[in-house]
Amino acid sequence: MAKPHILMVPLPAQGHVTPMMELSHRLVEHGFEVTFVNTEEPHARVVGALQAEGGTTALAGIHLASIPDGLEQGERLDVGKVADSYDRHIPGHLERLIAEMEASGRPKVNWIVCDVYMWPSFVVAKKFGIRVAALWPAAAACLAFNIKIPKLIKDGFVNDQGLPERDETVQLAPGVPPLHTSQLPWINFIAPAWQRALFELGTKTEELSTLAEVVVCNSFRELEAGAFTLLPKNVLPVGPLTTDPELRKPVGQLLPEDTRCLPWLDAQPDGSVVYVAFGSSTIFDPRQFRELAEGLELAGRPFLWVVRADFTTGDLSKEWFDEFKARVAGTGMVVSWCPQQKVLAHHAVACFVSHCGWNSTVEGARSGVPFLCWPYFSDQFLDRSYVTDVWRTGLAVSPDADGIVTKEELKSKVEKVVGDSEIRERARLLRDAAGRAIDQGGDSYENIRKFVDLLRQ
Repeated sequence: MAKPHILMVPLPAQGHVTPMMELSHRLVEHGFEVTFVNTEEPHARVVGALQAEGGTTALAGIHLASIPDGLEQGERLDVGKVADSYDRHIPGHLERLIAEMEASGRPKVNWIVCDVYMWPSFVVAKKFGIRVAALWPAAAACLAFNIKIPKLIKDGFVNDQGLPERDETVQLAPGVPPLHTSQLPWINFIAPAWQRALFELGTKTEELSTLAEVVVCNSFRELEAGAFTLLPKNVLPVGPLTTDPELRKPVGQLLPEDTRCLPWLDAQPDGSVVYVAFGSSTIFDPRQFRELAEGLELAGRPFLWVVRADFTTGDLSKEWFDEFKARVAGTGMVVSWCPQQKVLAHHAVACFVSHCGWNSTVEGARSGVPFLCWPYFSDQFLDRSYVTDVWRTGLAVSPDADGIVTKEELKSKVEKVVGDSEIRERARLLRDAAGRAIDQGGDSYENIRKFVDLLRQ
């Protein structure tokens, strides 16, 4: 008897690909055949990163496939062209992929599991009569804020463009992070056009999520108890997601991992290293970059710092950065990308200086690591509020009047986070709660079973 065949369709960005790949590994373990569909550009990057680490055999039952998005290289930052691609190009290419797989003898696609915002998948599923489940890749509280947009407009917190009308803090329910109206998830996004697009998508969240028979999210009930009281019963927490308990299987990185950091961590004392990483999209201007670098040096602690090739804009002096790396070579390590989950699970790590993207936030919580929060855009301010106001497992940096986080501020906050035994204890308790959720009999464990049972129908 053929295995049930599941088509996994993430939004083509690192923060969306990772939880979808982790969920794919779970489904393979439960006996499903999985085809993981990216658009061509991220597909090529995932394959390239895997080949740099020895090939795609570690995917173990996950077939990688790609479809064109109809965009030229420079057009993927143009929100209008991206939306047009999702409407005009992706549905047809997804249809062709499904038809080609069946013509080649691959099993019929039984289900599509797609990102909530990958709306072409819903269109194609309806046309083919394929059942649909969805993955929500952000916090459950973020989903709740999006679903509550009509009420936020009605109550006068925002206007019909999603912009703040009242200068105050909103709390949807006890246990949901309080959030200032200037920091709602669709605000503080790269450019005004993207902000408008994200708000429009937010207004469609409830409609899109109801098109799916079930919505799973990379969270666990104890982590976001308040948020889950606001969500429909078909929203199931199945996190924290991992590829496997030993973290050996790939998570769909778009950049090659520099694993030299792991033996370097092995050589550091327990609870000594400041891990610094800002995800795949954060960009610092040269002035802020230098303050961050000099702050890490000033802190005087071992640090592991992830600096992507595109992490800073403008004319940062290569000579200055080379001199900096030479000065800190005895205490610090700079890499272009790293196996973050393995790093956070390492006994040498003392705290995580993070942009607070949801994957990073969940990974840090699962590993019991205290945070120093430095959000950049979108839902990262919501996640910071979870860390600082709800879970109280970390602190946040405070920019000065010019919007700059100074080296002195960074040094001071690192010392406070690392030296606070109560923060460490709360982080440990959150780690234990994460373990209970995914252990046999835990809420997320049981929800994965429910999800698997539904996909087998």
